[in-house]
Amino acid sequence: MEERSVLMGRYEIGRLLGQGTFAKVYYSRNLATGQTVAIKVIDKDKIVKTGLMDQIKREISIMRLVRHPNILQLFEVMATKNKIYFVLEYAKGGELFNKIAKGKLTEEAARKYFQQLIGAVDYCHSRGVYHRDLKPENLLLDENETLKVSDFGLSALAESKRQDGLLHTACGTPAYVAPEVLSRKGYNGAQADVWSCGVILFVLAASYLPFHERNLIEMYKKISKAQYRCPRSFSAELKELLYGILNPDPNTRMPISRIKRSAWYRKPLGLAVLKTEIVNKTCTEATTSGLIDCVGSERNQGSLALANLNAFDIISLSTGFDLSRLFDEKYSQRGARFTSNQSAEAIFEKLKELARSLKLKVTKKDDGVLKLATTKEGRKGILELNAEIFEIAPSFVLVELKKTNGDTLEYQKLMTDGIRPSLEDIVWA
Repeated sequence: MEERSVLMGRYEIGRLLGQGTFAKVYYSRNLATGQTVAIKVIDKDKIVKTGLMDQIKREISIMRLVRHPNILQLFEVMATKNKIYFVLEYAKGGELFNKIAKGKLTEEAARKYFQQLIGAVDYCHSRGVYHRDLKPENLLLDENETLKVSDFGLSALAESKRQDGLLHTACGTPAYVAPEVLSRKGYNGAQADVWSCGVILFVLAASYLPFHERNLIEMYKKISKAQYRCPRSFSAELKELLYGILNPDPNTRMPISRIKRSAWYRKPLGLAVLKTEIVNKTCTEATTSGLIDCVGSERNQGSLALANLNAFDIISLSTGFDLSRLFDEKYSQRGARFTSNQSAEAIFEKLKELARSLKLKVTKKDDGVLKLATTKEGRKGILELNAEIFEIAPSFVLVELKKTNGDTLEYQKLMTDGIRPSLEDIVWA
């Protein structure tokens, strides 16, 4: 395909981004909207000859089914006599693999990507989709360093299971494949994806694979027995989490619901990580509007504390400047934030009163976080929320509510029908 050619009068095709056996990916632009996209051009003759047409059809149906902030979006599919065109979200940051190749990440940075990965995988599983080829090369980053799961070519749907309720197609990349997939006796797609997530987590924090041998048979033996060694630099919480995930027995392997409750996973991101998520123009705009003086300020170093939060931190905790707004659309899948001119003590009392009216169990943790939980199990266990209060000034408080366990749809219903109306009188509008 020639540079700057126009596809079907709608997309300007630019430089080549990458290519594989059956496809090439080009940087492109929607002529009507100016939106930057990536267009994957698939050679139809090649996939027909190799019997992969059903796989392409399945990939299309799955990518249309899954819509999540951490999953690469498929905008549309077009075709000619010889080509199939996938119009995809453009991930400007490239593969996460390239970032790892430059050296190991801090545990904070690894946690940031791992939390996004688990959120996307959990969503896929709730829709009956199992990726089956999770690896850093299939995890992309957008311009804001947001992780995007891509390449659903080897994915399976729940209806792909046989009568025994298991999947039987052995697929994936050897170093990331779960031991039960290698055994060829059938496997649970969700459990196999969790194993791959564990290998990715190890690679993020160590910058090398836990199971690596030139001889594939030897590597498979290590995978089947989960024979790996963590670097000394790993924290005890990270080692404990990896031990639970990289369990060769899928029936006792840590499920996503428990991963989300683990100490390492739930540790809040520090300011150093949050800072990387703010594009430079955000600081410029905020400074112009008199909100902050953020660039190069020593105040921005360190972790977030209840009584030590500056304006830069507030913006790090919010995707926009309307801080009084209770819900942010991108954030509402897992949490909500609002500001109030009430005291921290008054807000704690209000939250306890709300919990009693909604029949929620309330626990105040040692770090000052208020934990709210339903008394009955839902579709994905007990629904749990953490309420954390950041006191900016005596009459300016930021409140963050975040789902830590349970089903997203049940969480959204609770927020919409119960929590949001109950807090309207303390939200600073």
